[in-house]
Amino acid sequence: MPSQRDAGSPQNPPDPASPGTTSAVAARRRAIVLSGHSGDPASARDALDDPEPSLRVAALGALARLARLSASDLHRAMGDPDPGVRRRAAELAATDPTEKLTDGLLGLLADPEPLVAEMAAWSLGERPPSGNVVQALCTMARGHDDPLCRESAVAALGALGDPAGLSAIVEATHDRPAIRRRAVIALAPFEGPEVDAALERARSDRDWQVRQAAEDQEGRAPG
Repeated sequence: MPSQRDAGSPQNPPDPASPGTTSAVAARRRAIVLSGHSGDPASARDALDDPEPSLRVAALGALARLARLSASDLHRAMGDPDPGVRRRAAELAATDPTEKLTDGLLGLLADPEPLVAEMAAWSLGERPPSGNVVQALCTMARGHDDPLCRESAVAALGALGDPAGLSAIVEATHDRPAIRRRAVIALAPFEGPEVDAALERARSDRDWQVRQAAEDQEGRAPG
């Protein structure tokens, strides 16, 4: 039977300095964040292996600020057991064109955590397209169970402006209101009868934000 003196009881509260307590984690996180402002990459890099996921997230950000975050660091973080770490890695990969990271981001499109998959789609839309990126984004835009992921994929296809992604964007103009609006915006780089028909249909959409997005495209100069 547990004693009344067990750790965590009112008679014997946890030591605030213990590494696992909330206050100790917050203090360590502050130190890691500061390392990114004070030119201390060694401290930030040590935290990449910290057992606390939020500190691994902070370490990625600190190293990125110091321009000391490598593609290998990001690729490793994409396989982290914590979704928050994977999501931050996907976000930071947006500006690194390394092909290995493209492969990693494509893998994250199928992540079981929708927020990770959504961020991976956004990141792919910010990078130069390569391989089967457009095809993978089209697949997500057409069939992902999570609406936010479909919306992110549509936005990424619009950002890339690859003609191979146009049909998926047009199809998305029949999806949920938020996705229809995003699809109308994503049509901006494109032109042609298929685009004109989608915009005309959107101008009479039952959702006012979709209609507004279509009206904003009037007189546009594609591409």
